[in-house]
Amino acid sequence: MLDKLSAAVTRFAAGRNTLILLAVYLLINIVVLPAAEARIKAASGGVGPIDLQFGYTPDKVFGMVESYGDARSFYALFEFTGDLAYPIVYTLTFSFIITILFRTAFDHNSPLQKLHLLPFAAFAFDMLENVCIVTLLLTYPQQITAVAVVGNLFTLVKWAAAFGSLALILIGLVGVGVRKLKKA
Repeated sequence: MLDKLSAAVTRFAAGRNTLILLAVYLLINIVVLPAAEARIKAASGGVGPIDLQFGYTPDKVFGMVESYGDARSFYALFEFTGDLAYPIVYTLTFSFIITILFRTAFDHNSPLQKLHLLPFAAFAFDMLENVCIVTLLLTYPQQITAVAVVGNLFTLVKWAAAFGSLALILIGLVGVGVRKLKKA
């Protein structure tokens, strides 16, 4: 399955596709996400979305959920719409960029070429995190500690995979630079 996914990513990771995805990624980051975050913060007295936390305790997340008040239903709906589309976009954008950079920087037979799948780990754990967040939002005022603990674990892995993906982009950029210097 991973080989098929890798082959599909390699096939579709072209300049035009990547530029389109990058434009959508930037649009979401500049317009959609800040608007949703502002609405959540306005309703909660400045408490931001759970998604942007790098980790949390059950008590912290339960306090956040409580503070959202009437915005809980908006936040839950956003998790199933905007925060479903965004991970798809960032996963494909990062994966395509890594593919293009690693294709140029490293040998085509190198096992490093498979690292372009790391953004899909971020996607998977982001989706699992979203399920936990929606569960916490929709079951309020009930406080399900197990969901908060597991959600935090998913959040930590999501961020590790996301930052790992960004690190791979930097490695790819350095690799391209080194390869171009060697040819010069």
